[in-house]
Amino acid sequence: MRRALPLTMALLVAACGGGSRKDKAAAQPRPVKTARAAEVELGTSVVVSGTLAAHDRATVATKVPGRLQVLNVDLGSRVEKGQVLAQVAPTDYALRVQQAQAALTEARARIGLGPGEDDRVDPQQTGTVRQAAAVLDEARQSRERSARLAAEGLIAQSERDAAEAAYKVAESRYQDALDEIRGRAATAGQRRVDLAVAEQQLADTSVKAPFAGVVEQKRANVGEYMAAGAPLLDLVSVDPLRFKAEVPERDAASVRAGQGVRVSAEGVPREYAGTIARLSPTISERNRVLVVEADIPNDGGLRPGSFVRAQIVTDATTRGITIPSRALVTFAGLQKVFLVREGKAVEKAVTAGRRTDEWTEIASGVAAGDEVVVDPGNLRSGEAVASSEMSPEPAHAASAAADR
Repeated sequence: MRRALPLTMALLVAACGGGSRKDKAAAQPRPVKTARAAEVELGTSVVVSGTLAAHDRATVATKVPGRLQVLNVDLGSRVEKGQVLAQVAPTDYALRVQQAQAALTEARARIGLGPGEDDRVDPQQTGTVRQAAAVLDEARQSRERSARLAAEGLIAQSERDAAEAAYKVAESRYQDALDEIRGRAATAGQRRVDLAVAEQQLADTSVKAPFAGVVEQKRANVGEYMAAGAPLLDLVSVDPLRFKAEVPERDAASVRAGQGVRVSAEGVPREYAGTIARLSPTISERNRVLVVEADIPNDGGLRPGSFVRAQIVTDATTRGITIPSRALVTFAGLQKVFLVREGKAVEKAVTAGRRTDEWTEIASGVAAGDEVVVDPGNLRSGEAVASSEMSPEPAHAASAAADR
């Protein structure tokens, strides 16, 4: 019995010591990260849904017939304005240019123009007209001489009549010479136009992009004979995109051109900012909505045809309370946060508004300056906490969103 007594006392002491350590551990405050709720300019917005569409869309086609020799793009290819997309075989059109050039050279030679001279010509300086003018001048002198001799009775009247007729014939031939030269000049002008048409057709064998965009669909293959106007591919412009939405009549009065728009799409990690550019002049009688369009700059993250959610900022000066989104807890449809009050966690029901990955607007339940727990996990209300405050990221993020 004497030996058992010290052992029993030792066990009692050990048990008492272990209980003390558990009590100390239970009383130790739980370390948590916190942030201050901030009041920032969030702006008043109208939330709508809509569709993104290409700002420009075109079916690129051949202008001249021929066999497709080269096709430089395919589905999804990005192109710049003026980039050569395809090439129709140019040999036939190059020969037509040479043919037109030869015809123009011949026409210019017929009016006395050499290589490199201007197309404008003075008919009076051409050989044909100068020759007719010399004959006419001789006939005029002969007529005047005959008139004087006939008046003196030195020649018969028939000779005077013959001189008069010769003058009229020379005058007619001079006029014919002028008309002929003008006709040749007109022919040379026509040949010049024919050459320009041939050169344009040769240039049109290269099919160029009318605007910068992305190939949506390829419609032809190398080696095919393409008729004039045959489609080669569909091209869409993706920057900027055209956002089209319908605003309910109750919100239509607050929407105006120039207001900011924030667009988000499913699966896209960030928002895109744009501006209301066009509004319908009427409210639809069928469904009582106002059709609006906005231009959304795109860096490639958005695609035409996507269904998106948008916020139209109708008043950028409206202020609101924001907290980090990681501080909001949602359970069974209820939203709550944990506040730090006198070193303890206090559960508080809230009503959340707009939300992004970084920040959440709190409509009620939290005041500016309240200290909220970030990533509360399994924290319980009333539990002692030791807080370390984070930098005010939600305010900065919300301000940046309002600026956008």
